[in-house]
Amino acid sequence: MCGIIGYVGGGTDGDKDGTASDGGGETVGDIVHRGLTNLEYRGYDSAGVALVGATSGLTVAKRSGEVDALTVPDVPDATHGVGHTRWSTHGPPTDANAHPHTDCVGDVAVVHNGIVENYETLKRELSAHECTSDTDTEVIPHLIEDELVADPDADLLAAVQRVEDRLEGSYAICAVREGDDQIVVARRGSPLVLGRGADATFVASDVTAFLEHTRDVTYLEDGDVAALSADGVAIVADGEVVDRGTETVTWEADAAEKGGYDHYMRKEIHEQPEALRQTLAGRLDTTSGDVDLDVSFPPGFLADVEEIQIVACGTSNYAGRYAAQLFEELSGVRATVEIASEYAFGAGRSPDRTLVVAVTQSGETADTLGAVRRANAAGARTVAVTNTLGSTVTREVDNTAFIRAGPEIGVAATKTFASQVATLAMLAVAVGRDRGALGAAAARSVLADLQGLPGAVQQVLDEEPQVREAAQEYQDSEAFFFVGRALGVPVALEGALKLKEISYDHAEGFAAGELKHGPLALVTPATPVVAVLTAGARADETMNNVTEAQTRGAPALGCVSADDEYDTLDVSFDVPEVGVLEPLVANVYLQLFAYHVANEKGRPIDKPRNLAKSVTVE
Repeated sequence: MCGIIGYVGGGTDGDKDGTASDGGGETVGDIVHRGLTNLEYRGYDSAGVALVGATSGLTVAKRSGEVDALTVPDVPDATHGVGHTRWSTHGPPTDANAHPHTDCVGDVAVVHNGIVENYETLKRELSAHECTSDTDTEVIPHLIEDELVADPDADLLAAVQRVEDRLEGSYAICAVREGDDQIVVARRGSPLVLGRGADATFVASDVTAFLEHTRDVTYLEDGDVAALSADGVAIVADGEVVDRGTETVTWEADAAEKGGYDHYMRKEIHEQPEALRQTLAGRLDTTSGDVDLDVSFPPGFLADVEEIQIVACGTSNYAGRYAAQLFEELSGVRATVEIASEYAFGAGRSPDRTLVVAVTQSGETADTLGAVRRANAAGARTVAVTNTLGSTVTREVDNTAFIRAGPEIGVAATKTFASQVATLAMLAVAVGRDRGALGAAAARSVLADLQGLPGAVQQVLDEEPQVREAAQEYQDSEAFFFVGRALGVPVALEGALKLKEISYDHAEGFAAGELKHGPLALVTPATPVVAVLTAGARADETMNNVTEAQTRGAPALGCVSADDEYDTLDVSFDVPEVGVLEPLVANVYLQLFAYHVANEKGRPIDKPRNLAKSVTVE
């Protein structure tokens, strides 16, 4: 996710209480730049700052690349400023697309996390303004400019409040204005936290940005708009001034980078609701049943497609396996999945009637790139599903659908799996609608389930104490077997992969019916069976296989649709109702289980042995 830092106070004396400087300490530019450095762990592809001086006015500097490459202007009289590290969603990582963005006359500067879903509509309404970037963010300073022109007596707070009413989507906004001594911020869906010093105030997307200066924080809530000045903070919600209270952070700096979590992996598991909102934002039309992924095909191509081939490795391959079943159900096209390192465009296929979908989180996976090149050489049309703008795969395919999950630091993929499946599900709906194989009513039902995903995942996350208890009970098991049917099979495979990656325990995932074709010989009271027992996973048939293992003494844990009960399970995890996406929600339980088993064993969870985040060699 992107990173925000803002500071009001005129510099510090170097103490950690945020007191104002007498001129011998850090400048505002120093503090904002340090905050950006502290946010580097979030991942980014560009950075920038906006500083406001008492007499020098507004000064902006920004560029693509690393924070260290950003030259922060020397503004000795600066009293406040904002900074931003960007993870691209709209437009590639260029100097022009970097934040902050300004209005036409350069009086207002804005940094922004999240997505403005209606930015195209707003941009058309701003046709009299000059927009110089590809971003959704740029509409915000121009809207503020219009408000200030329409009401010259309005202050920045009032202008931002009126603009916020016109924005759709999720966002965190920080705005500054020449001649104004405050930073105005607004939150809806994306986090913002305030840091309270004696004579200084901070705002950031994470406390790590300012922890060296103050540990007294206030967490803004959705709908809050706040004005920050050297005198303090005024927070407004629904037109009324509110008090959000102050808490004292007790974490050390390295833990604060993880938002208070012990490991990035657990933090990223908990980021899934927000990551899914980002994935879905602005793409679903639940009235018409249509999807807009900004992926286009030649006229008539999809009508003639005979096969969709999905190529991927590891977790991305399991996301592809899940999606293949959705493609066949929703678009009426045969879908196959191949491990990218094994892929060849086989004889008997017509390249004109084959769509190859490459799934890769980093966009740099060597085996997947090799598969794309083989498909291109055969003349097939190619689409990438990736998390990374500007990555190699985006330059080698015909189209790209970005999953928009934000950076993932932990080696074991978590939130990107969910966002990959959600993106592929949207693509399946789009293909089905284009081919006439999926009616509007059926499409609306799938889109409603997609909209319900973030909330359903949050419900699972709220049950983490139950998962931790199960992990503590079974951590010393000799081996683990993960089973499912239909859409439960790729989730079982992914669940086993997560456990073996970070706990180093032996774990196998397979179709539940295969238990009696060999693996049952390995079942003992020391080998728990973990089952996906949800809608879309043929739960009753799977439970019959689980019972076979239980009669051999194996403990049984199941992820069960909320309205069902299997009384013989030793542990049952409730999965909220979201139709064919329930196995995807069940996977969050398996992620948490793997995490807590590994944590109980003291494993290096974020950096498991022998593994790397991006596999760039074949």
